[in-house]
Amino acid sequence: MHDETTTAPQARALRLGVAGPVGTGKSSVIATICRHLRDEFALGVITNDIYTDEDARFLKSEGVLPEERIRAVETGSCPHTAIRDDVTMNLMAVEDMERDFAPLDIVLVESGGDNLTATFSPALVDAQLFVLDVAGGGDVARKGGPGISGADLLVINKIDLGPYVDVDVEQMVTDAEKARDGGPVLALSRKHPDTVEKLCDWVREMHKTYAGGGHIPVDPGPMAPHHHAHDDGHTHSHE
Repeated sequence: MHDETTTAPQARALRLGVAGPVGTGKSSVIATICRHLRDEFALGVITNDIYTDEDARFLKSEGVLPEERIRAVETGSCPHTAIRDDVTMNLMAVEDMERDFAPLDIVLVESGGDNLTATFSPALVDAQLFVLDVAGGGDVARKGGPGISGADLLVINKIDLGPYVDVDVEQMVTDAEKARDGGPVLALSRKHPDTVEKLCDWVREMHKTYAGGGHIPVDPGPMAPHHHAHDDGHTHSHE
């Protein structure tokens, strides 16, 4: 007899976005997730760079997944454009990955390095992490911005470097929690296994909630007006 109360499985993978400023360790966070969860979940990765496939090549060199499960999108534009303004390129890449390796459990989408306003469109990802690092300064977390305040999880990375850059990690975490109105903040170092396990537990719980139909993507809100300057002196603004 068919049980009508059984929860139907999700039709597609959980799409998990990873954003943050340049150099905070987004690729390293993704590598850590893949390395520790690849035996539990079927994973795929989409990276974003403006003109290169540098992040994809890094992940391939780390051997965290079979190379064919790591693909690069070269956006040719400002990093946030392809994750927020027009997600077509990334959406096609994710759908191709899911089709080629079905069934996948999780597809991680890495943004190119951007500023504190970077957010993913909910049309592209189901949940998003925002990555800061202590080497960027202890005051960054309290500056806020849509990326910090609106992500499902804020990761403060490279906490092992705190003593070397004169950053009080505990205070930085406290500031981050205030900026997020108590939203989850994870202090992380790949050299501290307990923090890595907390990151993996968060991913496990997010996938469980999503697979059970209990997670609804929330739009963190539009990016704040800002402008970019290029090497040739040209600037353009986004409102």
